[in-house]
Amino acid sequence: MAPPAAIEVLAETDTSTFTIPDRLTLQSVAKRRAASGKVNAGVAAAADVEAFKGATQHLHKPKAKRWDHRLTTEAKARKASSLKNAARLLKTPGLISLGGGLPSSEYFPFDEVSIKVPQNGQFSEKATHEHGKVVTAGKHDLAEDKSLFDVATAFQYGQGTGSAQLLRWMIEHTELVHDPPYQDWSSTMTVGSTSATDMAFRMFCKPGDWIMTEQFTFPSMVETVRPMGVQVAGIPMDEYGMRADALDELLSNWNEAERRGPKPFVLYIVPTGQNPTGATQPEQRRRDIYAIAQKHDLYILEDEPYYFLQMQPYTGPNSPDAPPPASHEDFLKSLVPSYLSMDVDGRVMRFDSFSKVIAPGSRLGWITASEQICDRYRTHADFSTQGASGMSQLILFKLLEDHWGHEGYLDWLIHIRMEYTARRNTILGACERYLPKDIVSWVPPMAGMFHWLQIDYTKHPAYVAREKTMDEIEEEIFLKNVERGTLLMKGSWFCGEEGVERDVMFFRATYAAAPFEKIDEAIRRFAGSVREVFGLEQLSNGSH
Repeated sequence: MAPPAAIEVLAETDTSTFTIPDRLTLQSVAKRRAASGKVNAGVAAAADVEAFKGATQHLHKPKAKRWDHRLTTEAKARKASSLKNAARLLKTPGLISLGGGLPSSEYFPFDEVSIKVPQNGQFSEKATHEHGKVVTAGKHDLAEDKSLFDVATAFQYGQGTGSAQLLRWMIEHTELVHDPPYQDWSSTMTVGSTSATDMAFRMFCKPGDWIMTEQFTFPSMVETVRPMGVQVAGIPMDEYGMRADALDELLSNWNEAERRGPKPFVLYIVPTGQNPTGATQPEQRRRDIYAIAQKHDLYILEDEPYYFLQMQPYTGPNSPDAPPPASHEDFLKSLVPSYLSMDVDGRVMRFDSFSKVIAPGSRLGWITASEQICDRYRTHADFSTQGASGMSQLILFKLLEDHWGHEGYLDWLIHIRMEYTARRNTILGACERYLPKDIVSWVPPMAGMFHWLQIDYTKHPAYVAREKTMDEIEEEIFLKNVERGTLLMKGSWFCGEEGVERDVMFFRATYAAAPFEKIDEAIRRFAGSVREVFGLEQLSNGSH
C-alpha cells in the first residue's frame, strides 16, 4: 500500500502551513541519501544519525519523555570516552596522528575478504552453492573509491555505535518497517540481544528491584538478571501471549512489603513468536499493554528476534497453502505492528537481531530507543563491548548494502517466511497424525520457531490416584522421550518467577533446524512416549 501523500496542516500559533513529510519508502531511500550526501566515514568515524533519518523528516513529531528518574546511578554517571572522542578528529585533513593507540592496518594479515552469497531470488542452499555471487571487500576499497567500507576501516577500532556505513542501513530499515512516531529516536549497534538485555538491565535496575515478563520466558534473560539481585514477576498468559488485564492487576495491587521490593517499572517482553510458547500478540493486545505502560509509567524492553519469522496463516492439515505476499508493500503491511511503531512517548527500547534471519554467529544487532537512552547505551558500550565486531559488520555490509540492498533483504525475509511456514506446517501435521488429542493440545504458532504442547496431566492414572505429582509425570515423559531418541524441552524450565506453583504442563518443540522427515519422526516418538507414560494404546502405525 502506498503511503499517504503529504498533508497540509494548520499550525497552532499562526495561519501559516507546514507539510508533514511522506513516510520513507523503498523508492525514496535513494532520494534521502542524495540529500544527506555521501557517507565519508573512515577509522572510528562518528555516525550522523540525524542525517541518516533525514534532516527534517521527523520534526513534526513530539519529543520523547526523559527517563532520568528511571536510570540507575551507574547509567547516569557514565561519561563519554575521551579517547573515542579524540578519534573523531582523525578525519581532519592533513592531520598526522601520534595520539591514538590504533595499530597500523599495514599489519592486518588480510588483503581482502570474499564471501559467496545468494543472488536475489535464488536463495536456496543449492542455488547459492551453484550460482551465488562472490562479493569481495578489499583492504583499501574506501581510499580507492571502490566501496564505502573496507578491511582497513572495519577491522580497526571503532565507535560504540558501530560503523556509520552499516548503521545508516539499519536506521533506514527501522524507519521503513516501524517509522517511530516521535522525533528524537535513534539506533546504535549491539553484539546481539543477549548482551543488549544485560546492558539494558544495568541501565534501569538495581539490587532489590523487580522486573516483569511473561509467565513463561527465555531462561537466559532470567539467569542474566537474578545475579544482579533483581527478581522476576511472571505475568499470566493466554494463547496471544501476556495478558494486559493481568499486567494491570499486578501493578495496581503491588504490595512492597509482601514482595520485599518497589513496584516494578521495567517490562521485558517477546511479543512475536514468543520463546517458549510461540505466542504472537495481535495489534490490539500490544496497544492495550502500551496503554498500561503509560498508566504505570513503565519502560518496555521489546525483544524481537522472531519478528520477521511471522508466517503465513495456518489453513489446516488438508487445505491449500496461503499464497506468499505479492509485493514488498504487502509483506510489510502483513507484519503485526511493533511496540516501537506505536511508541509516542519514547518508552520502548527495541532489540533487533540478525541471529534468527541471517546467522547467530554474527553476534550483531541494534537497539532503537530515544536519543537519551541510546546515548547511555553506547557510552556503556565504549567501555565494555567496544561495539559490534568489525569483521561481522563488514560481511553484513557487503551482503545487505553492496549486494542485496533493502529490496533484496525483504525478498530474503519473504523467502524465510515461506520456509518457516512449511516447517511449521510439517510439525502441525505430525501432531495431528500422532498425538493423543485428549491428552495433548496446542495452538498453531503464527511466528517464531517454537511449538508449545500442553499435556493434561490430570488424566494420568497415577495423578488421579495421588501417587505421582505433576512434576514427576513431566520428568517421566521427558526421560522416556530421551530414551526413545528425541528431545523436547520441559516447560518448567521456562518459568519466569521463582516459587510460584504451576498447574499446567507443557513441552517445547522447535521446528527450526531438523530436516522435515526428522520433525515428523520426532513427534511420532514423542507421541509414543506420552502414550506409554499414560498407559494408552500405541498407534498401529508404529508410534512406540
